[in-house]
Amino acid sequence: MTDLPPPPPPVDPEKIARQRHFAIGIFRLSGAFIVMFGFLAIMQRFDWVQGNRAKAFGAIMVVTGLFQFVVVPRLLLALFRQRPPQ
Repeated sequence: MTDLPPPPPPVDPEKIARQRHFAIGIFRLSGAFIVMFGFLAIMQRFDWVQGNRAKAFGAIMVVTGLFQFVVVPRLLLALFRQRPPQ
């Protein structure tokens, strides 16, 4: 009467490594796109934001993109080293 759930399938460390590498690459790529978007805003290429607001908005986007490009992957690497696949 006490049915136990089936044991979890074995974890493939190579598959997890590929997934983690892909996640880090996606964060870096999106950070680069955010930086490019910020520079376009600074150059006032969009009609919906112009003048000093465009420069402030663009600067915020560039800083955010650089943070996502440089810092977030390092944080993910530290997290991945801390917890090995189970």
